[in-house]
Amino acid sequence: MSETAAVTAKKEAGPVQLVVTLFLISAICAVLLGLVNNITAGPIAAANEAATQEAMQAVLPSDAYEQVEYTGGDPLVTAVYQAGDAGYVVQVAPSGFGGALDIMVGVNNDGTCSGVSIISHSETSGLGANATKEDFRSQFVGKSDVAVTKDGGDINALTGATITSRAVCDGVNAAIAAAASVG
Repeated sequence: MSETAAVTAKKEAGPVQLVVTLFLISAICAVLLGLVNNITAGPIAAANEAATQEAMQAVLPSDAYEQVEYTGGDPLVTAVYQAGDAGYVVQVAPSGFGGALDIMVGVNNDGTCSGVSIISHSETSGLGANATKEDFRSQFVGKSDVAVTKDGGDINALTGATITSRAVCDGVNAAIAAAASVG
């Protein structure tokens, strides 16, 4: 082999060098992800809190909401708030077709639903996502026990999204029961 061929030939990386390189790349990515998480955690929490407050006002307007202890044990209920003298606002998380729905339900002092607001969902666009529309949500107002028509109730299920419709009904029923148990 000539001298020029020896100079131009590259030395192949050994396994130790490959491991070190991979480790450095992974460490840099981990640090960057940590920095992005620290930067975005505050704004995300603030946006979630604003969405929750907006949903509370939409389902049962009040000057103040005070979280109360819920000991009923229903796993769908994630939080219960007293809405002054108007009643309770209950946050529930029933499972729909695409995953858990985050729903806020207002419950009047007489045990009827005052409103339903869907904070977040992972339902299919054009089908289950229609649960956020006012014409579907307004069916629950004034009712104390809800079910879709297929199950003997009077809630018209969303076309092609019966699972989502049943999940919202389950959430509303859980919210009404939770409000009764703390009231």
